[in-house]
Amino acid sequence: MAWQGEVTAPAVPAPRMGDEPELLAAARAGDARAAHRLGKLYAQHGDRAAARRWWERAAAAGNIDSAYNLGVWHEKHGSLEDAVSWYELAAGAGDAEAAANLALLLLEQRGDAAGARRWFESAAHGGSTMAARRLALMCEDAGELVAAREWHRRAAGDGDLASAHDLGFLAYSAGDDEETVRWWEYAAREGHADAAYCMGLYLDAGRDPEGAEAYYRLAAKSEHPGAASQLGGVALSRGDLRTARAWFEQAAGTGRVHDQRMAGFVCVELGDCGAASHWFGRAAAGGDAEAAFNYGLLLIAEFGDMAGGQHWFRQAARAGHRGAAVELGGLLSVTGELGEAQVWLSDPPPAAWGRHAEPELAARAELAAAATGRRGGVSLSVADLAEVLGTWDLVTRPLHDHSDVIGWLVERSGVHRMAVEHLASVRGTLLRPGTAPWPSPGEIEHVLATARDLRRRLGVR
Repeated sequence: MAWQGEVTAPAVPAPRMGDEPELLAAARAGDARAAHRLGKLYAQHGDRAAARRWWERAAAAGNIDSAYNLGVWHEKHGSLEDAVSWYELAAGAGDAEAAANLALLLLEQRGDAAGARRWFESAAHGGSTMAARRLALMCEDAGELVAAREWHRRAAGDGDLASAHDLGFLAYSAGDDEETVRWWEYAAREGHADAAYCMGLYLDAGRDPEGAEAYYRLAAKSEHPGAASQLGGVALSRGDLRTARAWFEQAAGTGRVHDQRMAGFVCVELGDCGAASHWFGRAAAGGDAEAAFNYGLLLIAEFGDMAGGQHWFRQAARAGHRGAAVELGGLLSVTGELGEAQVWLSDPPPAAWGRHAEPELAARAELAAAATGRRGGVSLSVADLAEVLGTWDLVTRPLHDHSDVIGWLVERSGVHRMAVEHLASVRGTLLRPGTAPWPSPGEIEHVLATARDLRRRLGVR
């Protein structure tokens, strides 16, 4: 097919009812623009075959828009091969949208990442924001972070808030505070709820609770469950139980087990045992051992349901909850089931970490978990990270001179120096992103064991 590009041709006017005779005459006389408009008119009337016929005639005469339309036509009604051929013609003549569609077809239908990347680049250089973002994500997946940032910047500069949010994470992981704030703040103010929430966490990590609250409220306007949870905690710290309940219940309604448990606690404080039972029950059914334990206590204390209390104590005990095991053992002893009672009372699970980490440490833990879970990565556990950070904060609190904190911990606890150094290194990465790669799940498992060993040996809980 001979091809004569019309990249700089003026936009083709939309066809109107009643134009058919004039357009038909012009198209038969070889007017490519008229043939293109006639094809659009037939498409509007639902005559796909006629639309295709006139677009083919227009495309053969060099009309890029018709070539693009034929790509779309074949993608919906024809063959993948024909769609690719027509998109290639239009894209090769400079049509950015055709190049983007072609890239998507190659990537998603043929698995041709190299070909897709080439056409995404063409589309992005032609002004396609979508192509710039997809290209950025491909570069991220390939570990080409410099290129990824550049394409994300191009997309974000054209208003793509998801790329702005991603730029914030890339900057945070690299330890670039200025870029982190720039992109999360920009995306948040333009309405990106996740970016507003991340900005809130970032400010909490920097010990700016007032600034953090403002961004949590911004995210909560879009019903962000994490922001609702944070605002519930803020209200609770101020003793405003009714407001705390409203926020926790909003977050709990999205299925967040932690917030279901917190809603249960607040409802108990407010004397609404029916609502507390509802939330503890949902969290317990979702596998939360602490909620199961408290649900059992509530059932016995408020409703006299001994069987229900025993059931949930057993569920919590099996999940490793020490308090539930002790309560279950005592309850079984009273009811004469001494064999099982002895099992739970003689060897209860070890006490779990029950302290709440300081807000700045909890925020660092959540940001690290979110950063490691991006792009299909294995997200680290927020609870585990908070325990690692909280343990270090707890065991070093008596120390006034931190010049040799590792030596001091080794001497007092007897834990091997390399284990303490590894714990300190991981803690440093979590508090100062960019100083080292994010820890792996295996590393966290190892340093978590060290943290628990430190607490046990030092006698702190």
